[in-house]
Amino acid sequence: MSVLERVREQQHIQVRDVEPGFAELARVRERLKVDLVESLGLSAVAALASNDRIDAARAEIGIACQAVLNTGDYQDLSPEVRETIVRQVLDEVCGLGPLQPLLEDPTVTEVMVNGCDRLFYERNGELFAAERVFDSSEQIMLVIDRILAPLGRRLDKASPIVNARLANGDRVNAVACPIAIDGPAVTIRKFSNRITSLSQLVELGALPTWYATLLSWAVRTRQDVAVAGGTGSGKTTLLNALSCEIDQRERIVTIEDSAELRFETHPNVVRLEARDASIEGTGEVTIRDLVKNALRMRPDRIVVGEVRGGEAIDMLQAMNTGHDGSLTTLHAGQTDEVVPRLVLMSRFGMDLPTQIIEQQIASALDLIVMSHRFADGVRLITTLSEVEQGQSGGVVLNECVHFDEVTRGWTLRRRPGFVSQAQDEGLLDAEEVDSWASSFS
Repeated sequence: MSVLERVREQQHIQVRDVEPGFAELARVRERLKVDLVESLGLSAVAALASNDRIDAARAEIGIACQAVLNTGDYQDLSPEVRETIVRQVLDEVCGLGPLQPLLEDPTVTEVMVNGCDRLFYERNGELFAAERVFDSSEQIMLVIDRILAPLGRRLDKASPIVNARLANGDRVNAVACPIAIDGPAVTIRKFSNRITSLSQLVELGALPTWYATLLSWAVRTRQDVAVAGGTGSGKTTLLNALSCEIDQRERIVTIEDSAELRFETHPNVVRLEARDASIEGTGEVTIRDLVKNALRMRPDRIVVGEVRGGEAIDMLQAMNTGHDGSLTTLHAGQTDEVVPRLVLMSRFGMDLPTQIIEQQIASALDLIVMSHRFADGVRLITTLSEVEQGQSGGVVLNECVHFDEVTRGWTLRRRPGFVSQAQDEGLLDAEEVDSWASSFS
């Protein structure tokens, strides 16, 4: 297959070795960059590349590249190859090199760089290898510097690990030598604002309509809900959808490690984001700090993007001190792992006996919802369990919605207690509940 045919394909394929011929394309690209600098001057190229108006800078440099191609020794290149070469040069000069087309592709959800010769991305829950990779570790470090510079962060031997959030909400993790043995590694989880409601999750097949209605009622009736699941299972997406069910008359304080929740139509939201320590080792603001501060901000609801440490005990105490209807997420593979995880994290924040912490959990949490990503990349909202206090202490989990992983179907095993209670209190209409019950009976 010729270079031109491979360029024309422009499609990502399953993991494989890069075919011969791309090295030739890389050589032409490098030659064009050298000729571009000689034509315009290094300072002019640098000034254009640093222009805040990216589109205008790309247009100007693109014209200059075309001029170089027309006057230089590039006559053997076809129009298609020229277009590809110019786009790649623009990505390197004004953008993030090989990452740029992946970040611009709305179907790509995550991008992973494993050194200079491996670049992967996720689409529809599946991993693929990109055809174009970085030329060197130095090129990766330049791209990382370009990402971190506006954020006042750096990655080097003294600070070999960095977590950051881009202006568009994408989350970035980067590690470098000596931590990363095989060269700099970058992981970018792209922020998606496409899913903002339970109805959209129903359309995607993530859960049935009756289940979505049940979750909506849980939020409306101020149940304290924890969404649990593995990495990339859709916890934050579900949390965002649940948060959008909150009444607009309520005041919401959101607390996140990396701000991803969106309340574009809600009028009274305060969004807080944790901050790592500066280069000098000062200025750190933790999730726990923000949870404590949120209690002084007159919240009707507290939404914590994820609990992963000592802030768990503060979150439980907030739920137990009048902030009903709070929402949070945490990592857990199965429902029965949630309580031990919460106990462990709570003990990081306050060294209390397990029995006391379990009492806090039983009185604070009302519902646990599980999200799961399957091997084929499909993400589904699986089980729903009620949290209750055991007669002899401890926590009892009663499964209300059962999920069969073989058939991938949902069954209502028992009606959650909050439904009848909400009916008695007039929060839910009897006719509404009867209509819901008849939809799957």
